[in-house]
Amino acid sequence: MHGATKRAPAGLVAVTGSSGRVGGALAAALDAAGWVVRGVDRVPGRWTSVIGDLRDRPVRLAALQSADVLVHTAALHAPHVGRLADAEFRAVNVGATEGLLDDAVGLGVLRVLYISSTSVYGHALVPTDRAVWVDEQLTPLPRDIYDETKLAAEEVVAACAVPSVTLRIARCFPEPLPVRARHLLHRAVDVADVAAAGVLAVAHSTVTGRFNISGPHPFHREDCLALFRDAGAVLAERAPDVCRAFRDQGWPVPDRLDRVYDSTAATNAFGYRPVRGVRELLHDMAHGLSHE
Repeated sequence: MHGATKRAPAGLVAVTGSSGRVGGALAAALDAAGWVVRGVDRVPGRWTSVIGDLRDRPVRLAALQSADVLVHTAALHAPHVGRLADAEFRAVNVGATEGLLDDAVGLGVLRVLYISSTSVYGHALVPTDRAVWVDEQLTPLPRDIYDETKLAAEEVVAACAVPSVTLRIARCFPEPLPVRARHLLHRAVDVADVAAAGVLAVAHSTVTGRFNISGPHPFHREDCLALFRDAGAVLAERAPDVCRAFRDQGWPVPDRLDRVYDSTAATNAFGYRPVRGVRELLHDMAHGLSHE
């Protein structure tokens, strides 16, 4: 813009999967935060300047050259389970990650941000007599090749010589509004909050480890027994306005919730504070705005 003062770049960040939903949102947020973004993906996109497969070393080197930070979002995802061979999952989600990190070390990358998924908790998400409180103390129990390879990639990232942060993000893909609203109560996140978390995790250069990234949920750990027995009563106490809005829309208020994702560790470590929850979705609907 004419007359505006553009801040000095924070550095060069390589973003894999930059044509995808999460990668594109992260690239845009990092650009807005002052980073020079170099995106790499197999398909073109707004933020993608290197097009190719990360299993090919020349593609990795082109993406990482002179990069200060690597943000790795590219992966095969849960919808690919059963459609692609397990060996393909291992080659893309684990093998390409190993190659990428080896090259990152060789080229002097200073920091790695890996985007994982709360799906890695797998069978540990299944409740018994109460909702599962999902924080980082819960031991992952992968249930399919997607979970297995995302968890294996987390281990590769954690073992890398470059300091790293892994964000286990909750579901953030487009869904029908009633489904989206229900999930935002306890187990989903808006992609804008994911992007904000990524920028914070990159900026806090001394923070390492694995962190859940989910939405602003209204529940507390002590609610877990009641959420499994009568979630509607808990919701009426914690968020009566949301209950009313669900009824106004003709949506059922859930009578049982199986889990709640907790992002407190990310809040404490690098200041993550999600803002795009179910109330924002309902507000946007009421004003004719898109929530995506």
